Amino acid sequence: MTQRVEIVEVGPRDGLQNDPVLLPTDVKIEFVERLIDAGVKRMEAASFVHPKLVPAMADSAEVMSRVPRVDGVKYIGLALNEKGLRRALDAGCDEVNYVMVASPGFGLKNQNATPQQTADAFDQIAVLAHDDGVPVSVTISVAFGDPFDGEVDPAILGELAARARAAGAVELALGDTIGVADPWAVRRAIDIVREQSGDMRLRLHFHNTRNTAMANIFAAIEAGVDVIDASCGGIGGCPFAPAATGNVASEDVVYMLDRAGIETGIDLDKMIATAKWLEDEALKHPIASALARAGGFRPVPA
Repeated sequence: MTQRVEIVEVGPRDGLQNDPVLLPTDVKIEFVERLIDAGVKRMEAASFVHPKLVPAMADSAEVMSRVPRVDGVKYIGLALNEKGLRRALDAGCDEVNYVMVASPGFGLKNQNATPQQTADAFDQIAVLAHDDGVPVSVTISVAFGDPFDGEVDPAILGELAARARAAGAVELALGDTIGVADPWAVRRAIDIVREQSGDMRLRLHFHNTRNTAMANIFAAIEAGVDVIDASCGGIGGCPFAPAATGNVASEDVVYMLDRAGIETGIDLDKMIATAKWLEDEALKHPIASALARAGGFRPVPA
């Protein structure tokens, strides 16, 4: 049986939220359409946070009102609190992703909450999504390191995983928000979380700040994880994390998995073309994608 890995495309949300270029809504919709044409079936398309904090996401409700409603394509909206979750539900998101935080330094600056407070809040608001029949997932941010507090005790990941499971999350993502993870830390974290995650799916989210994202993805897949976040063009970053660079590039991940015979359902050439479109026409500045420059590689037939 051929192995399959689901790529969750985060470019329209995590990719654009920290870019210096504020794209018009029309261009965001074209981005989404190009991603769908490339085979993306699940993507972060909106963030329901205060527009003064993340101006790039101020039009999220309008984006959600205009995205193509294509069979099999699911749109995720990010929420940090009850107000954001209600807005995501009202906007028609197919799934809501709530953020817990693994360390107080980042949590207090980003969500004005400690790890336990973010878990307590999820206990209270998850029922809103359940009542609407909308799946809710949880991302644990700074799961591998905090820009203000430094190393994160991986034991907290197990504690937060247990809280997410108890409150009804269907999926748990470990977010390497500032790009400090290494393959060995990834494996330790997965082992700890699995003890508490039950039937929740696990997802991994890596930023390539220190050029370890691809190795971390390999380690996660070797450990049995089959859902990976990635951003077309490698665009992205966190507005609340100093020096946090872009996400791992979707096309780079798809290339690696294609070479391994792992199915993703994504057309590599179209994803590369979308990355080039981002660089040349939409954002009009250099992006981090390796394949946007080098292209893919296929052996020449004998």
